[in-house]
Amino acid sequence: MRKKLSKVLMKGNEAIGEGAVRAGCRYFFGYPITPQSELPHYLAKRLPEENGVYLQSESETSAINMVYGAAGAGSRVMTSSSGPGISLMQEGISYIAGAELPCVIVNMMRGGPGLGNIAPAQSDYLQAVKGGGHGDYFVVCIAPASVQEIIDFMYDAFDIADKYFTPVMVLADGILGQMMEPVEFKENQEMELPEKPWAANGKRGRESKNIINSLYIVPEDLEEHNFKLKDKYSIIEEKEQRWEEYYTEDAELVLTAFGTSARVCKAVVDKARQEGLAVGLIRPIMVWPFPQKAFDKVIHSAKQFLTVEMNTGQMVEDVKLAVAGRRPVYFTGRPGGMLPIANDIFEEVKKLMSGGAE
Repeated sequence: MRKKLSKVLMKGNEAIGEGAVRAGCRYFFGYPITPQSELPHYLAKRLPEENGVYLQSESETSAINMVYGAAGAGSRVMTSSSGPGISLMQEGISYIAGAELPCVIVNMMRGGPGLGNIAPAQSDYLQAVKGGGHGDYFVVCIAPASVQEIIDFMYDAFDIADKYFTPVMVLADGILGQMMEPVEFKENQEMELPEKPWAANGKRGRESKNIINSLYIVPEDLEEHNFKLKDKYSIIEEKEQRWEEYYTEDAELVLTAFGTSARVCKAVVDKARQEGLAVGLIRPIMVWPFPQKAFDKVIHSAKQFLTVEMNTGQMVEDVKLAVAGRRPVYFTGRPGGMLPIANDIFEEVKKLMSGGAE
C-alpha cells in the first residue's frame, strides 16, 4: 500500500521533475526553453540528491541522443522541451522508436509555428500523435489536465515505456507547466524496476555483448521489423486507451478537449446543465492511442460533437475519424497562445443545440 502524505503547493514543471524522480528516473538530459525551464532547473538540484545525473546539453539534438544512450544502457531516462526543441529531437525520437527503447519525453507546448511565442498552446498535437519524425512509428502520448495528474501520470509514463519498449511523451501546455496547485504524493514502499537483460551495458556474465540498433540494410529485414512494430502499436491501441467522461450518459452534444482546454470545457458543461442543456465532455487522457472506444460508447445519444482546442484544429481530425461520419463534428479554438473562453464556447454550444450551425 502507498502511504499518503499531506498536500503541498507545487508548480507543474517542478511536479513533473519530482514525479519522474519518484518513478525511478535517474538521468535527465535537456536544454532550457520557456515555458518548461523550471523542470530542468528543478532536476539540476533534485537528481544529485538521488545519486542521479543531470546534464544540460549543448542542444536539443544532443539531448535526445544522450537519452538514446542512457535508455540503451537500461536506465530510466527523461528529457523535456517545448515546440522548437521537440522539432529538433524528431530524428532521435525516430531512432529510439526504431530501436525499441523506453524513455520519457516532455513537451510543454508553446505558440507556433516557428519561434512563435512563449504563451501556452496545443499546436504540437499532430506532431506528437502522428509520430513526428521519419518512418512508420508512434509514441504513446499522455495529456494531463492538472498538476496532480502530472504527478500521477509520471509513474504511468515510465511503466508504459518499459512495458512496450517505446518512447512515451507527456504532452501538456504552458499553463499546466506554470500553474501552481496543491498535490499529494504517494510513496512506494519499495519500487521494483523491471529487469533489462537486453540492455547494452557490457557482457555482465553473458557470452556476448547486447547490440541495440535501428539500422536494417536488407529490405526484407526492415519490412519484418516494421510489421513487428505495427503489431505492438495495435496492442497498445487495444489496451491503453484512456479517457474521462463528464456528463456523457445522456449528452446530445459532446464536447471533446484535452489538457487546459478540457478544464475550460468542464465549466461550460456545468453551465449548460444548469440551463437544462444535455451537454457532456470526453477528455482524452491518452491522445495516442486516441480513445476511439469513448466515442463508440456515447454515439447512441450524441447528436453532434464540438472539439475545443488551443490551435486552429488538430485533434478534431482524430475526433472525426472516431465518429466516422455517424454524427457531425464541429470545431472551435484559439491559436497563438490564446486561451478559449468559457462564455464563447457556451455561446457556440447554444447555437449548435438550437440548430444554428452553418
